[in-house]
Amino acid sequence: MDLSLVTSTFDTLRFAPPSKLTLLEAQEFSSAHYPPTPPDMDTLILGVDSRELAAQVKTVLQAIYPDEHEVFIVDGGKKKEERLGMLGSGDFSSSTCLYVPSLGEGTSFESFAEIVAHLRAPDGCPWDKEQTHKTLRKHLLEESYETLSAMDEDDKPGMREEFGDLLLQIILNAQIASETGDFSMTEVIKHIYDKIVRRHPHVFGDLELDGVDGVLQNWEKLKEKERKENGGGEKEKGILDGVSSTLPALTQAQEYQDRAARVGFDWPEIEGVLDKIREEIEEIKQALNLEQVTDELGDLFFVLVNLARWRKVDAESALREANIKFKNRFAYVEKGAKTQGRNLSDMTLEEMDVLWNEAKRLGT
Repeated sequence: MDLSLVTSTFDTLRFAPPSKLTLLEAQEFSSAHYPPTPPDMDTLILGVDSRELAAQVKTVLQAIYPDEHEVFIVDGGKKKEERLGMLGSGDFSSSTCLYVPSLGEGTSFESFAEIVAHLRAPDGCPWDKEQTHKTLRKHLLEESYETLSAMDEDDKPGMREEFGDLLLQIILNAQIASETGDFSMTEVIKHIYDKIVRRHPHVFGDLELDGVDGVLQNWEKLKEKERKENGGGEKEKGILDGVSSTLPALTQAQEYQDRAARVGFDWPEIEGVLDKIREEIEEIKQALNLEQVTDELGDLFFVLVNLARWRKVDAESALREANIKFKNRFAYVEKGAKTQGRNLSDMTLEEMDVLWNEAKRLGT
């Protein structure tokens, strides 16, 4: 790396190099899919020697930086201020550098981990310092459901906020583990990094697979191998043992069925699923007591989840969307009754159905 080029670049920019600066070669930078630089630090990219390379660098930067972010092109003692979205025009040479100012404080993963650690420090927050994995469990669950709710409603600002709240729970739990010497956030990241690479040999290796089905079948083979390797002297875990017992029932059922299907335990055609649904409905009709009805309804729910799986539908999301739809339409019925100056309990089912069908026609 030519340090004289770095010095001349800042001479041209007419300010001293910042105390925190990331230096990278353009060729290396352009091969990434996500900027390998903390956005709360200034970045200097060297050797942007062509429009094509500048366009590649811009694409990588756009994963984090907005199009209106100001950047500086420096070459031959001259500088040009440019919006990131417009980068790529003009002349470039081997001495062309791109200076990317930071996005400001609090925009990197590291800075977020720092403030969470500060919350747990002696001069931090009394509430945060008292928390443990167990006390945070309910908050993790609540944030997960709030995130799902925002996703179900396709609420983009809500998702942005809820993903942040969920991330806080992860970082806070990792910080607690770091303090007790159990594991660090770096180990968490390294573990999932290695797992992703290991389970995607068709992306990071030379294995060739046939479509999504091939990927899922190979995925299950890799996990089966991991289970054997990690079994040690204990009882070897089965394919379904890795599914959390705390998952919502529909999600758990679909995950069980997905994993079983990956090793060939599945109907060859969807007609088998439909026949099973008809069979379960008949068994419900013939049930003689509550215990039998409960058992047969459970079987029906399970096979309905299988139908959802065959149709590439997430059963949990489908039911949540149906719940939301029911809630909105029933609210319309309540509002209609109130407009008429009546109580719902005083209306007939036929009268409520009229309002319900109005809500359906309006797309509520």
